[in-house]
Amino acid sequence: MTLQVQVVSPERILWSGDAEMVTARTVEGGDITFLTGHAPFVGALETGKVTIRPDAGADVFFAVHGGFVEVSGDQVSLLTDVAEPADDIDVERATEARRAAKEALLQHPDDSEAVAALRRAELRLELAGVVPA
Repeated sequence: MTLQVQVVSPERILWSGDAEMVTARTVEGGDITFLTGHAPFVGALETGKVTIRPDAGADVFFAVHGGFVEVSGDQVSLLTDVAEPADDIDVERATEARRAAKEALLQHPDDSEAVAALRRAELRLELAGVVPA
């Protein structure tokens, strides 16, 4: 038995298929893994990695920056504000975003937008396999 999973951004359906499990980070609950037979669930997504273990093939990873996850029956829907498949991450752009966010934090350590930008950039780099410098 498998889950029917969809990852949807405002632009398009990023991934759709059968999976054994889905792991995502929620705002109040931290990381949560969904398997077949999971209780109904609705939660807000935190900036974090989403892991999908397809019924066949290698795990699929997304950098997700907000949104919602809904589980009903054996269907999991991730409705995201912004999501990027790990294979589509622009390393140069993420590296520049990390540099700019760190520079902003040196000037204004309490800048919540710079903190969020740094978290997004580091997540992208982690999923792209880049070791933080």
